[in-house]
Amino acid sequence: MLRVLSTHLFLGQRLHPGLLELAARSGAQGVEIFAARQHFDYSSREHVAELASWFRSNPLQPFSMHAPLFPDREMGRAGAPAVNVLHPEKARRIDAMDEIKRALEAAELIPFSNLVMHLGERTDGWSQRSVEYAINALEHLGAFAHPLGVRLLLENLTGEPTTPAHLADILELGHLDSIGFCLDLGHAHMTAGIGDAIATLGSRIASVHVHDNHAVKDEHLWPGDGNIDWPAAVKALKALPSPPAAVLEIDHAFGSEPAKLPARMEQAFALFE
Repeated sequence: MLRVLSTHLFLGQRLHPGLLELAARSGAQGVEIFAARQHFDYSSREHVAELASWFRSNPLQPFSMHAPLFPDREMGRAGAPAVNVLHPEKARRIDAMDEIKRALEAAELIPFSNLVMHLGERTDGWSQRSVEYAINALEHLGAFAHPLGVRLLLENLTGEPTTPAHLADILELGHLDSIGFCLDLGHAHMTAGIGDAIATLGSRIASVHVHDNHAVKDEHLWPGDGNIDWPAAVKALKALPSPPAAVLEIDHAFGSEPAKLPARMEQAFALFE
């Protein structure tokens, strides 16, 4: 498995080359850039160009980008609406797609090959209308991403539209054969169960968000600090036809301990090897 570190670990800081160098020194082969404006300002050509220049000179791979969750610099704490392509209001859905396209445009300079997307919010329900909105958004965003060399990956969450079974239904109903999945192990542990999620999403799993919890809340702990059955999870993942990338997505509270990063990353990735 490709070893990838999500920059979610550094969400409280501006993403700069020094943090990318820290990831590389700690054993990461790639990164997933978390598109939050206070961390990575995808709307700033200067910020995008700064990171693009670093990637051109270093072997660390820009494997993926996580699509923005909010359009502001405060993750919605000041009242900005969430980026939600399933929102009942058409204007909100259009705004959400526009924000995701702004992030996708960074691929013109930073050659990431995957965009991890959320469909809806935790309170959104499952209905024919949500299926229609999802298919329309994915068709539109897929057409925008394709010329940039980017593949869309849908992440399983804890809301109704984003269970593994419903995500699979959306892609099947929409004949969206080019779209894959990012299996979030922590979210699966809280909902359908990891084994069932892997069985449902199957060979279209292109990446795996690796973090731990106690099956109650989304804690984003280091693997082994919660109660996920890691041997069983790894066994099921290894049965897939091709190995997905392992993307460590750890809570940014742990990003203030850079000295511990190499050892914790090595311990986490060792579970998969």
